[in-house]
Amino acid sequence: MTKTTTCIYHFLVWNWYIFLNYYIPLIGKDEEKLKEFHDGGRSKYLTLLNLLLQAVFFGVACLDDVLKRIIGRKDITIITSIRDLLFTTLVFPISAFIFLVFWTLFHYDRSLIYPKGLDDFFPAWLNHAMHTYILLFALVETILRPHHYPSKKLGLTLLGACNLAYITRVLWRYFQTGNWVYPVFASLNPLGIVIFFSVTYILSAIIYLLGEKINHWKWGARVKPLMKKK
Repeated sequence: MTKTTTCIYHFLVWNWYIFLNYYIPLIGKDEEKLKEFHDGGRSKYLTLLNLLLQAVFFGVACLDDVLKRIIGRKDITIITSIRDLLFTTLVFPISAFIFLVFWTLFHYDRSLIYPKGLDDFFPAWLNHAMHTYILLFALVETILRPHHYPSKKLGLTLLGACNLAYITRVLWRYFQTGNWVYPVFASLNPLGIVIFFSVTYILSAIIYLLGEKINHWKWGARVKPLMKKK
């Protein structure tokens, strides 16, 4: 893609995620069946947090494109660094993680992750917008331009910190209300929950490393470390 086309693409995807972040919280707001969905806000659902993350990332990517066009420089150091750090440590790993875990559980037993009753409020296109297209856009971004990865230690630490923060949010929600964010947790004993959380971090770390490999495979020598290793 040309620089102009890339900028337009980022602008369109950014607006797509702005629309989703505005539209989804309005669905069934007064419906009793969706009371649990709306109770506690979007921060309890990784899917909705990811949509917010996507909007922030593509907004930064669009800003980076515009500033480069205006200033005429290849890199706007701070903005470009934020863009790459967001994408490499959060956007790609979380998008791929949601896609893999959601659709695996959905096809195994959808009641564990996305009960059939939600179909009355969330049409198929919206389900795919939340759980499928996120990976598609992440893969397009990977092949669209090179991204500078931080050191593995820093990247995996940031990913782990976000993972731990979300697990804390899920547990806090359970201890406050007695209800699990996702039905799958209700089917597990305490040891099973610990194993589940451990496996999810290992999976997200593998995805992070895979993303780094794909980025290097596509861009090779053009990719330099985001932060120099000491």
